[in-house]
Amino acid sequence: MGVAIVGASADSEKANQKFKDKHGLPYPLLCDDEARSLCKAFGVWQEKNMLGRKYMGVVRASFLIDQAGNVEKVFAKVKATRHPGEVVDLLRHPPST
Repeated sequence: MGVAIVGASADSEKANQKFKDKHGLPYPLLCDDEARSLCKAFGVWQEKNMLGRKYMGVVRASFLIDQAGNVEKVFAKVKATRHPGEVVDLLRHPPST
C-alpha cells in the first residue's frame, strides 16, 4: 500500500509554513479557504465550548483515505502525543477484511 501524508489546517498559509518549519514536517500542509469549505466537508468545523463560551472551531481529527479517495478510517478527537503511534500501528498491522 502506498502512503501519502497531507496535513490540513484552517490557519493561514504563513502560519502553516511557520508550524511546518518549527516541527520539521516533511509533508505538505493544505490551507482551508475563508468559508472553511474543507473543514465543513470533513465535519470538523463544529461548535466548541471553553469555560462556558461557545464558538465555532476545528476539532482535531485524522482521516485514512485510500487510493480511490474513500475514507477508510476516521480518527476523532485525536491526542497529538499518542496519535502518530496509532496511525503507524494501523499502517503496520491493517485490519483483515
